[in-house]
Formats: sequence, structure tokens, C-alpha cells
Amino acid sequence: MAGIEQIAESSRPGVSGYRNEVDRNGGSDPRIGRPLSELDTPALLLDRAASDRNLARMAAFFRDRPARLRPHFKNHKCVTLAKRQLAAGAVGMTCAKLGEAEVLVEHGFPNVLIANQVVGSAKLARLAQLATRARIGVAIDHWEQAAAISRAATAAGSVVHLLVEVDIGMGRCGLPPGAPAVELARRVVELPGVRFAGLQAYEGHLVNLLDRAERTERARAAMQQAVDTRQMLEAAGIPVDCVSGSSSATYDSTGTLAGVDEIQAGTYATMDWQYHRLVPEFEIALSVLVRVISRPDADRAVLDVGVKGAGSEFGVPAIRDFPGAEIPFFRAEEHTVVRNVPDWRIGQELHLIPSHACTTCNLYRELVVYEDGHVVEIWPIEASGRLA
Repeated sequence: MAGIEQIAESSRPGVSGYRNEVDRNGGSDPRIGRPLSELDTPALLLDRAASDRNLARMAAFFRDRPARLRPHFKNHKCVTLAKRQLAAGAVGMTCAKLGEAEVLVEHGFPNVLIANQVVGSAKLARLAQLATRARIGVAIDHWEQAAAISRAATAAGSVVHLLVEVDIGMGRCGLPPGAPAVELARRVVELPGVRFAGLQAYEGHLVNLLDRAERTERARAAMQQAVDTRQMLEAAGIPVDCVSGSSSATYDSTGTLAGVDEIQAGTYATMDWQYHRLVPEFEIALSVLVRVISRPDADRAVLDVGVKGAGSEFGVPAIRDFPGAEIPFFRAEEHTVVRNVPDWRIGQELHLIPSHACTTCNLYRELVVYEDGHVVEIWPIEASGRLA
């Protein structure tokens, strides 16, 4: 399998200076090779070198460990970036939605986990058909889900791999650990058209703890409940292929816990300022290029992006290279007010760092990839807006 260095080298500037990216109309994109200062704004940017270093760092961490890396596609929804993750050593991709999985399979990905419940006759028909083309895993936490998937898969002549989700404290989907999960798995084993593939568990209620030692201790204790459930299943004679879970913030804690097999880390590929606080060894590669459109007074500037252009679930965005600049609120659709600003001129471009990369990427249709201040590639975000 090609390494991240080989993938990165294949897209390095060539004789003409930059890769000749082809746009949707069949010609080369005129932005290739241009400085970032000439881009229209807002534009979603990815620092390719920083992202590559993140991919290499995470892959290297798991290279000689029992757990395998299954990155979460929901972070960036970009097929090109997902391919780079596989080239770096990932064993497959994780999705949040069936529509995301469809995009991946359409682009040749053979092994996809939908870490979510898939419900409804239309979705189940799509799921069953998708499973004729690739190995598809799905999370379940109720017998009715399993039975419905079984019927759809049997009708389509496919096999869907089911992971029983265990709630280890998130309070979202999932069965209680222990006997309830064991009983559901026992019933799933008897169904046609499906295969019991293991357990899913997510310690999401703990990933934002800033104290790393506390986060590690509590996350490992939470995930141990899933590992204990695995041991109960195996004692009952039910094989467990994998326990899948974890995140970019807990990759080195629950990701190293004995009995955990797959790590669904997502944000490490792009990063945002919140996750950078949690795991500063990964670089912020994602930003939104914006411009100053107004200077109402000496202390205040207005930028050309708002909540329609940057995810803010974990807090207001930040301005790269200007730690003293303050965004007092982030509620307008197309504007950001910044206070305590230096002598920014109208038209000046800035890098806005979102607090949440995943929801930011979902707002755009492309990643403008750059190195050394110049555009080197344009990557479509094929699964943006795929909510079903």
C-alpha cells in the first residue's frame, strides 16, 4: 500500500509549477498556481503539508499497535482526502450517514462503516443495494432495526455487517452495556442477510475535557464497559470481530485499551481550534479565507463570513496570527464583527479558524488546497450536504 509520502509526492508541483487540476468543464482551473490573496472569499482552505503531517502522525501511532485506524469521513466529506488517509494506512472509512457511504462506494472504497442507525424503508433499500457493492457495516441498538435490515438485505441478495452499539455514557444511541447488548447480539446471529460483526461504543461525552490526564482516565473507564461486554459475548460463544469507537481526542487513550480494535478518529485530518486545544500535536490545517469588508471605527472590523460559512458549535471562530483580536459574538448569517483589531485595511484577507471543522466542511463544495501561499489543487467535497 502506498504511504502518505508517495501520495503527497504524486501531487507535488511539476514542470509547470503546480498540478494541472481539471475543472468540471474540462479545462484547467484558473486558480491553480495563483496566490491565496487572489481568491474570492469566503473560501475553504486546506494546508496540504500540515494535513499530510497529521495523517502521517496518526497512521504512525497505530502502525505497530493492535488497534486499526478507520477515519471518520464526516470530518471533511472529501473523497481525495479520504484516499490519502487510506494511503497512509487506514483500513477503511467510517461514515455518519448512508449518503456519505454511497459517495465512498461510488468512488471505489470497499470497506465502509456507518456508525449510526439506518431506519426507514427507502434507506434500507439503498443500504441493501450498497452492500452488494462493498462491505458495509451499520450500527444497531434495537431488534426492530436488525430485523428490518435482514429483510431488506435478504431481498437484495446482500449481507450487511451489524455492530451492536453500546451506550458507555454518551446518552445518545446505544444499549446499556452487558446483558442487553449480549441478548441483541444473540438474536442477530440467527438472522439471514446480516452478520454480527462486533460492538460500537463512543466516549463522546468525555472528548472535550481539557485536562488530558482526566480525559484519559475517564475515557478508558467508559470504554472498558464495551470491552467487558465483548468478554461477555465471547464467554457466551459469540465471536466478536471488533470493538469500534474512539476519536481524535482519545486516540491515545481508548485507542490503546486492550480489546478495542478500530479507531474512528476524524478531526485529525483537518483540525479546528477546539480539537487543537485537546491534541496540540496535530496541526490546524483547515481555515476559511475571509476579507475585511468594513472598518466602522478604529477598534472594529467586519468580515465577509457568518454562521453560513463556519461551524461554531464549540465557540466563536478565531483569527489566525492575531490572538488579540476578539470576536464577541457569532450569530449573523454573512458577517463577523471583530474587535480589538490592528490596522487592518478594507479588502485585507485573513484566515478564520472555526471551532468545529466537521460542520464547516459540510457548508462548502470544495477544498482549496495550498502550499507556500499558492493554490496547488482543488478537491471536491463530494458528500457535503449528504444528510440522508
